[in-house]
Amino acid sequence: MPLIEHSAAVLALWALIGYFLGSVPFGLLISRVMNLGDVRAIGSGNIGATNVLRTGNKTAAALTLVLDGAKGAVAVLLARALAGEDAAQLAGLFAFLGHCFPVWLGFKGGKGVATFFGLLLALSWPVGLACCATWLATFAIWRISSLAAVAAASTSTVWMALLGAQPVLLLGIMLTVLVFFTHRANIDRLRAGTEPKFGSKK
Repeated sequence: MPLIEHSAAVLALWALIGYFLGSVPFGLLISRVMNLGDVRAIGSGNIGATNVLRTGNKTAAALTLVLDGAKGAVAVLLARALAGEDAAQLAGLFAFLGHCFPVWLGFKGGKGVATFFGLLLALSWPVGLACCATWLATFAIWRISSLAAVAAASTSTVWMALLGAQPVLLLGIMLTVLVFFTHRANIDRLRAGTEPKFGSKK
């Protein structure tokens, strides 16, 4: 973990900033602006890019993916520039929490995959790229988005250890646990063999 350089009050402020950055519901906002309806009323009901894709609008899904990733990266980079590494990691963690549990939507948000990648790329770009590659490789083989997300999260701490990013290892463990938590229903379906593949019809 990073050296704690700031007071509890300063770190609490960056946690709050990270949370509110993360809680911006881009999937919901983009869907409404593009007249796609309320994304919470379709598919899984969450506000992430995968569910936005279920509207049939690939542009909306791509914008959601990029912006959900960007808010995690911005939280980290802003905190790092104005405070330090301890604040950056805390802001990144709370950006993830803000995306998954936004106060504006009754704490019902997305599953955090794009935000996870965004904050990892900002914290340690080699680790972020390795996790993205893990997601892509897993998805290319099995065509299951949730399985790819769980695989990327599961290997994130391995990549941190191998790529010299030990200061973010504790954060990596916490993020992995959170990704597993937000995907718990998917994991149940994966175990049961009922999780749908990309492009399949329910």
